[in-house]
Parts: sequence; C-alpha cells; structure tokens
Amino acid sequence: MAQLISARLPEKTADRVKLYAQRKQRSLNETVSLALEEWLRQNEYAFIEFRDTPDGRMAYMKNSRLPVYWVIKVAKSYEMDIEQVCAYWPHRLRAWVQSAFHYYEAYSEEIDLQIALSDAVTFDVLKRQLPQIEAFPIPEAILQGE
Repeated sequence: MAQLISARLPEKTADRVKLYAQRKQRSLNETVSLALEEWLRQNEYAFIEFRDTPDGRMAYMKNSRLPVYWVIKVAKSYEMDIEQVCAYWPHRLRAWVQSAFHYYEAYSEEIDLQIALSDAVTFDVLKRQLPQIEAFPIPEAILQGE
C-alpha cells in the first residue's frame, strides 16, 4: 500500500521537478516517486543507472551502452553461469557482471519483460521504425562456417 510522505523542496528544485513532469507528461507524484525509486536502486546496486530510452526509463550498466536486460539475456544463454558471462566480457570486472545478476534477482519480472519485448522485435517491426533498413541474404556457406 502506498504511503503519503511529505517533503519540502527548495523553490528552484520544485520548479524544475514540475517542469520535468510536464515534459514527460507525468503527474508530479509519479515523477517524484519514479525519481526516488531509481535513486534508491542506483544506490543499492553498484554499476546500475537509469536512462531514458524510446521504450521508457530503463536500467543500464554503468560505463557501457548495455541495458541490464541484455547482460541477463547473454547470461541466460550461458545458463546463468557467471564465469562464462565474465569470459564473454573479458574487459569488465566480475563485480560489473555480478551487479547485473543481483539486480536481476530483485527485479526479475522487469528484466524478463524487457527480454521478451526485445525478442518480439521482428524485421517487419524494424522496417516501420527504420524505413531505410535493408535485409541482405547470408550465403549458406558462411552460415556453415566454410
């Protein structure tokens, strides 16, 4: 159940929050709640930050262009074996990978939904978003590794 928590903000901060809420077409309550939730998560999980994307706010791995769901998608392909995932990203700290695992433990529904939405993207969907995109056939010999 939601709780009402009152806080006093400096006038300039309050004005900035109101303007941000308007730009994002969100209520002031929703904006403050989301900002606080993201701030808490970023403080609770190392290497996690939130970014705006065309699909809304999303958890990303710090110092990378990778959303957390992508790290977990790779991890699932290795049956969540952290050693194999670390080998996949050899220039990343183990703690970086571990952070994605910890975040997934706490927010698996969020990450699993993002993976499912990513997996649902087809070439036809991309064509609508990127009208200049072209498909190129891959010769069978290349697919066979010849």
